[in-house]
Amino acid sequence: MNRPEGRNRDVTRPKGRQVHDEALAQVAAVLGDMERRRDLLIEALHALQDATGALRAAHLAALAELFRLSQAEVFEVASFYHHFDIVKEDEDAPAPLTIRVCNGLSCEMAGAGALIERLRATTEARRVRIQPVPCIGRCDTAPAAQVGRRAVSPASIERIVEATLEAHEPALPDYETLEAYRSVQGYRVLAQVRSGEIPAEQAIATLSDAALRGLGGAGFPAGRKWSVVRGFDGPRLMTVNADEGEPGTFKDRFWLEGSPHRMLEGALIAAHVVGCERIYIYLRDEYPAVREILLHEIAALEAAGLLATPIELRRGAGAYICGEESAMIESIEGRRGLPRHRPPYIAEAGLFGRPTLNHNVETLSWVPDILRHGAKWFADQGLEGRPGMRSYSVSGRVRNPGVKIAPAGITLHQLIEDFCGGMAEGHELRAFLPGGASGGIFPASMAGLPLDFGSFEPHGGFIGSHAVVVLGQADSVRAAALNTMRFFAHESCGQCTPCRAGTARLVALLEAPDPPLMEELVQVMADASICGLGQAAGNCVRHLIRYFPEELA
Repeated sequence: MNRPEGRNRDVTRPKGRQVHDEALAQVAAVLGDMERRRDLLIEALHALQDATGALRAAHLAALAELFRLSQAEVFEVASFYHHFDIVKEDEDAPAPLTIRVCNGLSCEMAGAGALIERLRATTEARRVRIQPVPCIGRCDTAPAAQVGRRAVSPASIERIVEATLEAHEPALPDYETLEAYRSVQGYRVLAQVRSGEIPAEQAIATLSDAALRGLGGAGFPAGRKWSVVRGFDGPRLMTVNADEGEPGTFKDRFWLEGSPHRMLEGALIAAHVVGCERIYIYLRDEYPAVREILLHEIAALEAAGLLATPIELRRGAGAYICGEESAMIESIEGRRGLPRHRPPYIAEAGLFGRPTLNHNVETLSWVPDILRHGAKWFADQGLEGRPGMRSYSVSGRVRNPGVKIAPAGITLHQLIEDFCGGMAEGHELRAFLPGGASGGIFPASMAGLPLDFGSFEPHGGFIGSHAVVVLGQADSVRAAALNTMRFFAHESCGQCTPCRAGTARLVALLEAPDPPLMEELVQVMADASICGLGQAAGNCVRHLIRYFPEELA
């Protein structure tokens, strides 16, 4: 049989892309003494890109060889995450400096679109790449940008240019170090738990009586979660979700840039009580300064002999879906961040198939104080029978945006007037998102509802991670819904058709509205999507139709 012209190959060599000795040596030198384990694949990809500026095909082939994985497996992981740049043999590497400018709702309201256009007009493409990106967790100082590893917010042409001079190092904020934290009785509660002065059952009961809930979005009672995971046979593991990516949310960054040891002590307490052998902190890649803080402080804990449970810090790679707990676990294992079908739930079979306790940063940050001061101290701080305190991420048309630590059950009117200095000059409240992009969008007439779990569910929304975005009378709710839907279309993992196709279709329908079809599609997505992204993505569209029909006329 004649072989087609141009398809001849050297039959003495294996089929497929060959692994070259030079590429093997280069990748091995970059990885150094890093263990060649599947769960460290994403860490290896980060190390390779940090060292070479991009991921080249020859290096990916070499990485597959070193990790004893197929090249297809390595490529599918690298191509899944937004922050990895894959360069083919016939392509040029990206510009040496990337400037990421957030185009999320709060930043768009603050002029991010115009800033992006000005940057594109004034920068040289060969030297600088301008990249519009989803929320980078700096909504309170919008518009926000990331110049290399250095955050700039509020961002302007002048401030961005200035940041390019130090783009390779994050600017570290002042934060509470281990020494400072211990000077105010930090880690005393951990010592009491480890010594048995506070027995495990007592710790769980205290958290339950305090009504501490998961504050990453789901609101599951923390004490009950500890009991459930503790009830499964070990060995057990623990994960800390520091991958907040919900547009409008930045409270985890607030806690970690200010008081990282509150979370670390809370995590060590939880791991001891539940019997977890190792803690994995999954941190979003948009927080390089937080990563430096945590690396330093975890090392300080180990040097001080306080690291009762080993902690591994894992770096995300720009995928909102990894905020979903099972997708996060897949990512920690070195895979694409695809949500798992449930059951089993991760409490029974989570990371590496083991029972896994998962918490977000804020929940753990409250644990030491609750165990120190008692359940009543925490529960009594809420309003109207709503227990506890909350960290509200407030952005948009308010005078003083930021993280506001306020009583659970506070209304939006109270939050704006008592904690944000009122509405921004020249703006009147028209609408608000109580729980970020997925929590829905509601009219000012509903600003008297308690900002807490259970308040917005009857109206087709939820408080989620307590990310409050405020819109004024001049803002278009349709434009806000379109912004959020473009975000979801960009961030869908693509695993299920209702979400993958539905989010893209809703973007088109918002540009040329068909309310009955939009309602039907939102319902299909809510009923048939695998995870919360697709199930909640249409909330803003549903509320646009219900509460702001004049914008669709």
